[in-house]
Amino acid sequence: MIKEQEKFADSNLLEGMVSIRAVLEMQASSHNDRRIIEILYAEERVPSHGKELAWLAHRADEFGFTITQAPMETLDTMAIGSSHGGVIARTSTRTLPSLTADTVAALPRDGFFVMLEGIEDPYNFGYAMRSLYAAGVDAIILPKRNWMSAAGVVCRASAGASERFPMYVAEDGCDAVTLLRAHGCRILCADIENSVSVYDAELTRPLFLIVGGEKRGISRKVLEMADAVVRLDYGRPFDGALSAASAASILAFEVYRQNRG
Repeated sequence: MIKEQEKFADSNLLEGMVSIRAVLEMQASSHNDRRIIEILYAEERVPSHGKELAWLAHRADEFGFTITQAPMETLDTMAIGSSHGGVIARTSTRTLPSLTADTVAALPRDGFFVMLEGIEDPYNFGYAMRSLYAAGVDAIILPKRNWMSAAGVVCRASAGASERFPMYVAEDGCDAVTLLRAHGCRILCADIENSVSVYDAELTRPLFLIVGGEKRGISRKVLEMADAVVRLDYGRPFDGALSAASAASILAFEVYRQNRG
């Protein structure tokens, strides 16, 4: 099992059937070029006569990757944690396209797009992806420093959502705001100063939401470009800040609530 300090290293190893199914769903996708190279499985957890392995073998014939039996000890040594379920995939690196006028033009005109700035942990990044995908976000805009190099951790934490999302890397937050405003989006930032409660804000799509991490928050330049700044009101006095993943989840589902009709 990989040690704690190695968990954040670059990795294209995806662990468990949930992550692997998500990648396989995207094999013919135009917005995700990650491909499976090899699947390793442990016979005692994924029997060769079982339905899961038969399904993987069919996908291997379709997409041209190999399936190899390996001792459980080998998988445990490769994996982060012990929840791989006896199956691990070696994959290629996913190309993340740049956010440009051309890539923005291909996005939905009434879309809901989210940028996460300054999240310090790949697990939290993955948890945020899971909620944002469930809430109906159309694409994720990433800063140049992001956690998609730790693809295995992010995919597992997001229950595969990170592989299903269209993702684009912005030059910086200001550039992303400029491009998506030209696409017709209102720009919404999550912060406290000069803010309105998210429950009183108009969150009609098309919308570009920017959520900052707990430590650094959103840059001042981006805040100054926002059409509105929203805050999360608490149910009791509390000085602590929610995690970026929790804040993004609540905000995204409020956007969904206001646009669900």
